[in-house]
Formats: sequence, structure tokens, C-alpha cells
Amino acid sequence: MAVGLAVLVLIAVVVVVAALLTAGPSTEAAAVKPAPAPATAHPAVVPVADSAPRPAPHRLAAMLAPALADPNLGHLTGQVTDAITGTSLWEQEAEVPMQPASTNKTLTAAAALLTLDRDARLTTRVYSGSRPGAVVLKGGGDPTLSAAPDGQETWYHDAARISDLAEQVRSTGIEVTAVQVDTSTYSGPTMAPGWDPLDIDGGDIAPMESVMLDCGRTQPVSVDSARSHTPALDAGRALAAALEIDPAKVSVQPGSAGGAKEIAAVQSPPLIPRLREMMNASDNVMAEAIGREVAAERNLPQSFDGAVRATLGALEDAGIDTAGARLFDSSGLSVDDRLTAETLDEVVQSAAGSDHPSLRPLVDLLPIAGGSGTLSNRYLDTAIVKPAAGFLRAKTGSLTGTNSLAGIVTDASGRVLTFALISNDAGPTGRIALDNLAATLRRCGCSA
Repeated sequence: MAVGLAVLVLIAVVVVVAALLTAGPSTEAAAVKPAPAPATAHPAVVPVADSAPRPAPHRLAAMLAPALADPNLGHLTGQVTDAITGTSLWEQEAEVPMQPASTNKTLTAAAALLTLDRDARLTTRVYSGSRPGAVVLKGGGDPTLSAAPDGQETWYHDAARISDLAEQVRSTGIEVTAVQVDTSTYSGPTMAPGWDPLDIDGGDIAPMESVMLDCGRTQPVSVDSARSHTPALDAGRALAAALEIDPAKVSVQPGSAGGAKEIAAVQSPPLIPRLREMMNASDNVMAEAIGREVAAERNLPQSFDGAVRATLGALEDAGIDTAGARLFDSSGLSVDDRLTAETLDEVVQSAAGSDHPSLRPLVDLLPIAGGSGTLSNRYLDTAIVKPAAGFLRAKTGSLTGTNSLAGIVTDASGRVLTFALISNDAGPTGRIALDNLAATLRRCGCSA
């Protein structure tokens, strides 16, 4: 029986081998296609070359002349500089102090980058009060603190929450009966010279107090929200509500934290995300808070005056000429602010050049024409400005009769230019006229 089985197995093997020897290629082998050629990347955005031809000043001036003739520009000052060499290519009254509007935030951002750690955070604390049952909410200057419940989005990404403070307070076992708010971190007036109180209800600013919710917004996730007239009191009431205390038991008492024991703390997002929000959304409250942060680091009062002195001092220490600067705030909202195009352009040039590596992030913080922030809906509508979309980045500024831009642009020859343009006493289409002028820098292939 075993012999018979062995014979059958041997016959089967012979049959299989014979089939393999006589059969043609298998259908599966024939179906295998040759491997495709390796994929290669062809990026649309490539680094600019240092060897790109530099514009000739006389040709650049000739290219700018038609746009400069627009009467809606009003009184215009400006400067254009080669980013690599730092050589001025064009200027017009660049040394004349002008109302800068929100391009002033460019100085605030630069001073912060020169002075503060990029991961710097601000801390809001709660202390045990001087009498039983009282706790003290002390602001550390973080305007992004939010009263939104857990799981609900906040206006500022990764914002600290009142609910976290309340949970930490509850964990101490203290039976809280009253909340005091200590605003002593900031000093001086809460409104700057040249600010219009109507801008609080208009949503542009809030009184600067060292603790507030969502930069003072009364409707935290609405872009059109008005701002609070009592931001610190609102924050105290939000903590009281989270602790289930009568809001009437909340009072603002500067210095009330004293030497009390800390029982709770939360921290703001890092500096860079806060700077990005400030620059892209042109957030006035954020700018004022960051200006005070710079002041604290330079051992100056956290006030409007202290922030201005700290900002200008940081820039001067970096070798940036601030002659002609007369500032009353860190945001540019004050109608009394004055700044030269020369200073603005020098700040941007310092960031685009190689002498101040700590300033390089400023370039990335500038809104992109047709793409982000306050430039997201500009440079998209006419053949004159469209070529600049994606190639121009700038901080915008806008007040009644004032339009300004400070930033960088790659020209048609691939050369990187920095620029600052300030238009005061502008006509009804002044902003369009300024965009047309800046877009000309992109269209220019003005090498000799």
C-alpha cells in the first residue's frame, strides 16, 4: 500500500514538472506592467536668489510715477529698500513724521521679538483674600483669558480659562463668598491720549486693565463684538459665576493680592501665536498688552508711556533709527501718534536682512496680499494689483484719512524689496491708490 502511494506521488510530480516546462508565460506575469518613472517635485515657490538684479533707482522712480500721481494718496511719504544690501532705492519725505495708524504694531512686534522669549507666557492668578471667604483674582496682563466653558471654542486658540481657575479654587476646599480683582499690574490711565471712547462700543479697543476676557469682547466669538467698558470687573464676575457666587460680591481693589497665598493659576498662549494674532487681525488690545510685556522686561512701568519707551528703547539698542517717533500707544490707534516711513522701513529691513536674526519671525507675521489677515481681501480685484497677490506681505494701517503699509515684496526680477508707505489726508479711494502703488513694486523689473 505504501509503495502504491509513493508511485502516485511520483507521477504527480512528473506531471507538474512537465507542465511547467511546456507551458508559455503565465497570464499573471504578462499582466505585470513596468514600474513608472520616479516622481519628481517641481515646487511653485522657490527661494529667491541673492544674485537677482537690483532695481536701478531711476527706473524704479519712473515705474512708480503714474501711481504716485493719484491725488487720492493725499500727503504721501515712503521709502523702498533693497533687502539684501540695505540700500535705499526710492524715498519721498521718508524722514517726515506722519500718522502711522496700525503700522505702529510693526514696532511693537519687533520690540517684543528683540526683548522677550518666543515661548513667553502671561499668568493669571488667584490668591486667598485678607478676610475669610474672599479670594483675589490678579491679572498678569493676559487679555486672552476666556470665560468659555470647557469644550466650547474661544476667540484665541489655546486661551486660558476661568473655569480652570474655578476648579483649582474649589479643590482647596475654601468656601468662597466674595471675589476681589487686583489690577495693580498695570499703572497709569486705561485710555491713551488720542483714543476715541466711542471706539469701545465700536469694537476697536477696551480700557487697558491687567485682567480681561477675550480682549474685552462682550460677545466672545463675534467678529463684530463691542468691547467692555469694565473688563476687569467682568473677569471677576465670570470667576464669581463659575464659583456660584453672587456677582454683586465682586469688587475691583488694586493691590488686594498683597502678600497673600497663591491658590490657582493659568497661563496665556506663547508669545508667537499672540504676535500672529496681533499682526494678522490688527488687534489693538493685544498690541497694548504686548507693549506692556516689553515694558516689564525692560523694568519700566506697565503703562502706555512705559510701553512706548520700552519699544523705542529696544529698537534703538538694535541700531534702528527712531528719530521723529512721537508715540502715545503700542497699537497705532491714537490719532496723535507720529512715525516716519524711514523708521518703519528700517524695522522691516532689519527683519528681512541678516543682522538681526531674532527679528526674522517678523517677516512671517506680516499678512499676505490676497491670502491672510487684513490683506486677505485685498490685491484680488484688478489687473493692476493682482500680480502682487502672494508676493507682497505687509502690516496695514487705517484711520480716517490715513492709509499705510509696511512690508516686503519680491519684484518681477526676483529681488526682495522692503517698503514703508504712509498716506495722510487721503482721498475717498486712498486705500486703493496705496495698494496700486505697492503693487507696482511687484510688477517692476527695473534693473539697469
